[in-house]
Amino acid sequence: MAIESPSTSTAPAASPPVASVPPRLSGRARLVLFVLCAAQFMVALDFSVLNVALPVLGKDLGLSTTGLQWAITAFALPSGGFLLLFGRIADLYGRRRLFLAGLTVFGGSSLLATLAWDPASFLAGRALQGLGAAVIVPTGMSLLTTTFPEGPLRDRALGISGTLLSLGFTVGMVAGGVLTETLGWRSTMGLLALASAVVLVPAPKVLEESRTTDRPRLDVPGAVSVTGGLLALIYALSTAAERGFGGADVLVTLVLGVTLLAAFVVVESRSVAPLVSLPMLRRRTVAFGNLGGLLTFSMMSTVVFVLTLYLQEVLDLSPFATGLVFGVQGVLSVVAGMYAPKVIGRIGARRTLALSLLGQGLFIGTLLGLGTESGVWLATAAVSLASMCHLGAIIAYGLTVTSGIPNEQQGLATGLVTTTQQVGLTVGIPLLGVLATTQDTLFDGVRTVVAVAGAVLLAAGAAVAAGLRRS
Repeated sequence: MAIESPSTSTAPAASPPVASVPPRLSGRARLVLFVLCAAQFMVALDFSVLNVALPVLGKDLGLSTTGLQWAITAFALPSGGFLLLFGRIADLYGRRRLFLAGLTVFGGSSLLATLAWDPASFLAGRALQGLGAAVIVPTGMSLLTTTFPEGPLRDRALGISGTLLSLGFTVGMVAGGVLTETLGWRSTMGLLALASAVVLVPAPKVLEESRTTDRPRLDVPGAVSVTGGLLALIYALSTAAERGFGGADVLVTLVLGVTLLAAFVVVESRSVAPLVSLPMLRRRTVAFGNLGGLLTFSMMSTVVFVLTLYLQEVLDLSPFATGLVFGVQGVLSVVAGMYAPKVIGRIGARRTLALSLLGQGLFIGTLLGLGTESGVWLATAAVSLASMCHLGAIIAYGLTVTSGIPNEQQGLATGLVTTTQQVGLTVGIPLLGVLATTQDTLFDGVRTVVAVAGAVLLAAGAAVAAGLRRS
């Protein structure tokens, strides 16, 4: 259905072999790809579009400085915490059905956040947005990998999806500033409501239902432990970014999160129908692929965040000029997304993943050359080149994790992929944000974050190369 292959005829035996023409996307397949990628882009946009608007939003709704963090955390908690659960439910009860439900919840909650009349209504809208995102992301990825067969078509589809996912985070930062300055902070949430409507209109017509052939029981203890563990862990890290790790609530939820995730591992080892297949996690491609994905997302989102602070607060650039810096990054990310599948076709997804992580770490490391008086050109070049490697890593890790997985387990595999994405985007800034805020000056904090991020990515590239070489 999704692929059109050129017609072939039987050639005489003496004829020389004719090179096969690669399959191409049909018109319907392009519509499917548009719907799924637009949904991923919309969710990525939500991670950053509100950042610039927070001070104005706080004054308008009466949110305190401490309360402003919940504008971000209220979205991050459910979006990261419920991913695995909804990915598995979609496998059992229908990926298309849940995808459409997630879009509906996301659109309705975005409208609620747009019309919010007090802090409670706004935070409720943000939490429901996160819940909708937790449905959209795993179901969208599962629909993509089950619609496009393994090979060049899936490589191309994941390349486009990965490009838009990364681009959405960058575009959100630029668009948030422009919209807030011209139309007010409510327009940032209104943009998401409009985007969800644009995706929801064609989705029921172009998407076909997809689910596993068998109907095993839902692993309720596993769902409760992993969801509770992720929620507690994300809460602890998000709160620690504001107040440090000394608070009682931070320590309690951190211990609770780790304990619940440890319990999740024990539960899954004994479950007849586990939420996460431990034998799947023992696959080197799944384990090292997700490690690479987690670190490329968490480190890149953090570096972009601290560079935004550096450009505006250290170098006194205007929001518009800062937007131009990340505009260059966005353009080169698109270019990388176009060529990454070709590179993967030549050297393979595993090698591309390792090299991309090493390149990303190297270019981020060059940001140690930034100064207090100048650094715009270095920041632009370094973050753009690092983002190109980041795109290569995104596409390569998705292919590495999902390749060779049976269709009936694609939901489990893509659930891990999307959980890695969302958790990486969620925990990177809180973890390294503590490093940035505990230094004597912001500039010292930026240098510390850059040094740590570069070192982590170089170590990750080496570990992934070693681990996947033996698989």
